[in-house]
Amino acid sequence: MEQVLLSLLVWMPILGGFATLIVGNERALSAKWVALSLSVIVFILSLGLYTGFDNTTHLMQFVEKSSWISQFNINYHLGVDGISMPLIILTTFSTILVIIAGWEVIQNKPAHYMAAFLMMEGLIIGVFSALDAMLFYVFWEASLIPMLLIIGIWGGDNRIYASIKFFLYTFLGSVFMLVSLIYMYNIGGSFGIIDMHALSLTMTEQSWIFWAFFLAFAVKVPMFPVHTWLPDAHVQAPTGGSVILAAIMLKMGGYGFFRFSLPITPDASLNFSDIVIIISLIAIVYIGFVALVQRDMKKLIAYSSISHMGFVTLGLFALFLAVKNSYEGALLGLEGAMVQMISHGFISAAMFLVVGVLYDRLHSREISTYGGVINSMPRFTGFAVLFAMANAGLPATSGFVGEFMVILGAMQANFWISMLAATTLILGAAYTLWMVKRVFWGPIHNDAVKSLNDINSREFLILGVLALAVIAMGVYPQPVIEVMNSSIEHLLSQALTSKLAI
Repeated sequence: MEQVLLSLLVWMPILGGFATLIVGNERALSAKWVALSLSVIVFILSLGLYTGFDNTTHLMQFVEKSSWISQFNINYHLGVDGISMPLIILTTFSTILVIIAGWEVIQNKPAHYMAAFLMMEGLIIGVFSALDAMLFYVFWEASLIPMLLIIGIWGGDNRIYASIKFFLYTFLGSVFMLVSLIYMYNIGGSFGIIDMHALSLTMTEQSWIFWAFFLAFAVKVPMFPVHTWLPDAHVQAPTGGSVILAAIMLKMGGYGFFRFSLPITPDASLNFSDIVIIISLIAIVYIGFVALVQRDMKKLIAYSSISHMGFVTLGLFALFLAVKNSYEGALLGLEGAMVQMISHGFISAAMFLVVGVLYDRLHSREISTYGGVINSMPRFTGFAVLFAMANAGLPATSGFVGEFMVILGAMQANFWISMLAATTLILGAAYTLWMVKRVFWGPIHNDAVKSLNDINSREFLILGVLALAVIAMGVYPQPVIEVMNSSIEHLLSQALTSKLAI
């Protein structure tokens, strides 16, 4: 089983998506059960990656390799390390929640809806497990198609504009990455990602390749100023689309920096780290203020995601400054960036599901529509406040751990960088608590709010599982950190092989 586990995780959801389509919308309930059963099986299989993982080595594990396009030395090559494995499990976990969340809500072509998420799950797992650059690129681009359809078919009134904007931004950025991959193939004769790590590139070559990668990954994160597609996509996407977009697809950009930018272009990463740090701080601080003035709950959470993802890129590139003072500080920043990606996956998913629960009942995302929700939905409000506190970085929640690690790591680089980054704890509390106050507390001013029914067992299950994940990771993040430690240390050593870094 271990020899083909990754292939099963990639292709079972994709083939399962086709099976769901065959069952069809006419037998919607059967199609839903097929999708849910497959997503649960894939999640259980993905846990085998964790139980069978060796924490003591940075080497790729569960490796599969066979020739694909032999004349160009392109291989079907899969494998995982401590950086990619947690993201695969996060993907399989989130897919189950999305399918359950859309169980009763999606009435228009439910089989197609479920199939799109299953196919996207397989393609994203392909992104996180591909060890051949062309295979990675195929999965990377193909994953755009299901999300394009999800936004364009099941989205809001302005869904066509949002879906096209999402596709154009993310697709055009990736074209530059493709050019760089082909250039490195011409130098080294291999599309193997590990082989590319070993290439000896001049500073000029590294600089061009760095910015090509940066355009592809920065759009995906998304970083300021190429972030404008995200609020539109989130607002127009159905709840499930927003969950996968925030919890998983944004992590593809962060993963790209880990897998490509730092190990392949260490000199250029050092040379341009100041620029990336400044852009990350702008995202953390400025976008936090933008979130503060939003009237649409989804848009507020979308801008919040941009701000929180700024910690990922800050932790990644502050290492070059931190290592001059403390190797441990640089390691802490990198591990914090990974923890922040996992934590953000839980919290952002939960926050969008909270908005989805309210939208399903009143069909409004405007904060002014609500007020006093706790009076009619006390159980739901308990979950919502917990997730809001986690979003604000409350200790003992996962939202605190990653940000705290990045801030500590950044402090080894520069006190003022860490101080600016820490402002997100204030801004996050400000825009999150301001939304909570206006939506959940106070007297009821809207008669529609009086008639709201509290969450049902299906909604309670989804929010309850996410609450456990947020608290568990906040209280005891060690199992996640242990898995990634060897891979992060190896990545750091690769980044510091640069003569400039030393």
